[in-house]
Amino acid sequence: MRPPTRIAGHPPNPYDELAQLAPPEPDPTDDHQELGSEHPRSDGSSHDDPLGLGLAPDDKDEDWAPPNHRGKSRLAAVPVALKLVLTGLVCVSFLLLSDRFAVMYAQGKAEDKLQESLGLATAPDVNIHGFPFLTQVLDQRLDKVDVAVPDVAANRVSLAEVRATAKDISIVGSLPTSIEGAVIGSVDGDVLLSFDDLNRELGSSQAKFTKDGANRVRVDGSLPVAGHEVRIEAEAHVRREGDQAVSTTVDHMQLDIPGLVIYRPGKDPKSSGLRLHPEAAERISREGARIKAMLAVPAVVDRLGVPKARVDQALRSEKELSRLTGSPRFVEQLMKVNLVDVVMENPWLLKKVGIDPKLVAALLSLRPPELSEQLSLSFRLPKTPGDLRLRDITVESEGIRADLAGTGLTFGKVAAGKK
Repeated sequence: MRPPTRIAGHPPNPYDELAQLAPPEPDPTDDHQELGSEHPRSDGSSHDDPLGLGLAPDDKDEDWAPPNHRGKSRLAAVPVALKLVLTGLVCVSFLLLSDRFAVMYAQGKAEDKLQESLGLATAPDVNIHGFPFLTQVLDQRLDKVDVAVPDVAANRVSLAEVRATAKDISIVGSLPTSIEGAVIGSVDGDVLLSFDDLNRELGSSQAKFTKDGANRVRVDGSLPVAGHEVRIEAEAHVRREGDQAVSTTVDHMQLDIPGLVIYRPGKDPKSSGLRLHPEAAERISREGARIKAMLAVPAVVDRLGVPKARVDQALRSEKELSRLTGSPRFVEQLMKVNLVDVVMENPWLLKKVGIDPKLVAALLSLRPPELSEQLSLSFRLPKTPGDLRLRDITVESEGIRADLAGTGLTFGKVAAGKK
């Protein structure tokens, strides 16, 4: 390139100076210049690196692709170890649910089989213990099963509940779908005879049963006698009768006609007999005609322990009668008089003292054995295939409870002798 010509007297042209700095244009006639070839320039730069910074172009342009606005998958971002843990948890949860569903199904089958084998009116409640259950299914043996049976008929009354824990149970059949029977190694439990059930089922005497000590039951109630409501009180001593039954002995029975007489059945003259109620004795002692009627009976005078001479004076003098009958001791003595034989020998006396003779006659006709039968609390265990027996008996606030123990109990086809 030829340098620009300068004209004298004129300043240099700045564009000419810039043109001198530009690289020389390639000669198109140069045979050594090939299209696409790279020759280093005089300043060390090349066409691909015009600034001479040592930057090299990519060997090959990448293919164009649209941008991914969705990003990577969330699952792809989870580590492999965590994926394995989550998969394991899902599998374990599935096995747990399967095991629990199998237990519930087997419990339902067992409840049906027990109700059928024992002839129960209500299906029992069965709870199978042990985990996992499916391994017990394969072994056809259960470690522990709780059974609760409500309302079991036992003689005259019903047991409110029978609870038992069975251990070492061999299953006959295939669990959990087909249970044909079972052999129980051992059983421990208890039975409850509820006072509420006794009050309902022995309601013919309208009696109420409550706890009255470690092995005593108090009985309070009423029963109709000759058109009157007679209060009845008694004590029932609970005892075990063999290994299968519980019975009671009813004593200290008392029949009370409020305001009139108290009757205690029995043969002991000191504790049994017919006696005036405190209110009646006090009332009679204040009424001259009635007390004179009683003092006119020699048997009454003998039982009072009052000297006959003093009684004769009281019968002749109102002052002496008032002095005799006005003392508290006389009322106490009058209450202790057993009127059974006196009434039998002097039936008119009851009417004289203001007591209905028919009511007393009906009261005396009540037989202690019949009354005891009405108040009986005895019960017997239902028959079961195997050795099931009663042990300790206690009286609790809710009823009578007896412990259960048994071995070798069988149910289903095993109990019927079918293997």
